[in-house]
Amino acid sequence: MQVTKRPLDFTSIDTSLHVVKDGPADYNNNNSEKQSNKRVNLLKRIPLHRLMDLKIDYAFKQLFGNEKNKQITVVFLNAIIQKTGREPIKDISFINVEAGGEYFDDKQSRLDFLVVTTADERINVEIQFTNKYNMIKRSIYYWSGIYRTQLQTGMSYKELQPVISINVMNFNMIDKTERFHTMYHLHEDVDKFKLTNVMEFHFIEMPKLLKAWKEEELDPWNDFLARWLLLLGMVDHRNNQYYEDIYRELEVIAMDDKTLKKAFHNWEELSLTPEQFLAYESRLKHIMDEESAKREAELRAQEAEKEGMKRGMKRGVEKGVEKGVKKGVEKGLKEGEKEGSRKAKELIAQRLLADGADIEYVIEITELTKEKILEIQHNIKN
Repeated sequence: MQVTKRPLDFTSIDTSLHVVKDGPADYNNNNSEKQSNKRVNLLKRIPLHRLMDLKIDYAFKQLFGNEKNKQITVVFLNAIIQKTGREPIKDISFINVEAGGEYFDDKQSRLDFLVVTTADERINVEIQFTNKYNMIKRSIYYWSGIYRTQLQTGMSYKELQPVISINVMNFNMIDKTERFHTMYHLHEDVDKFKLTNVMEFHFIEMPKLLKAWKEEELDPWNDFLARWLLLLGMVDHRNNQYYEDIYRELEVIAMDDKTLKKAFHNWEELSLTPEQFLAYESRLKHIMDEESAKREAELRAQEAEKEGMKRGMKRGVEKGVEKGVKKGVEKGLKEGEKEGSRKAKELIAQRLLADGADIEYVIEITELTKEKILEIQHNIKN
């Protein structure tokens, strides 16, 4: 299965860029005839590379996390929670919350969205583009805050309602399975019965989904979750990949799926709105800059470590002339590694702070103390 690759160019609309690379898969369920009868360009008015990447949190929230697209969100959430046997959602209400606070000056957590269903269940949805945080602990942290804040004065614990945490990740995290969608509850260790239904976690790994698609293991005609997740995976601005074969498959499905068709339409409208697209580009640039800074920090740390070992070896050899070559080399290596690593970390922290990174992020990358980071920040400002 092929993908088309194009540079990320948003300066003009050129429908001639739309090239069909693959026809839809045949799942032996008589859909091939249905597809061939409808093989026309039914939905798309702009080429795929002009559409926002829905794995960027800003674009995801604009399509799924606002009141005007409520019905799209309901169908999307039902596709996920039906896998655990929960009753279908009839309606939702959006709650504007800031679940952040665990990171210094954490503004981006506002892009997550929280809904309450007519069954009074809370569903928290997060989409993570970069493997930046400890996603499992982060998800539990958010879950606990939402669950705890339900309890108001005069309420009993019996009134606490289920909280469902859904995490869509643009990276692989769970190495014990190749399944792209895994679900978790509290179970008894031996007999495996469920303790309670108030806690539920979903982790969706997009690279595993696309791998399953390439290996022809997905059937979006009959699997609603695969259908909606393929929509999210169709555009990849990080790698300049655009899956025309996925588009062609979903395009035909959308002729019978009115909600999916509406999602396509709203996605295009969103991507064609200049103000929205500028905001999206700004968020994409911020994410890519963070990834670049992290990678540069890792490379500098590796270079500094090598340099520290080299200096340590030299210093150890010099001392070894007097106290014994073997003992001196060993001590020199240790001292050199320590000194080189410390200086490298301080240089990395200085660069990250100068680029506007927040303090907690710099601490996470360099493992320096908060006091040392504040000292470096003070020196930069002065």
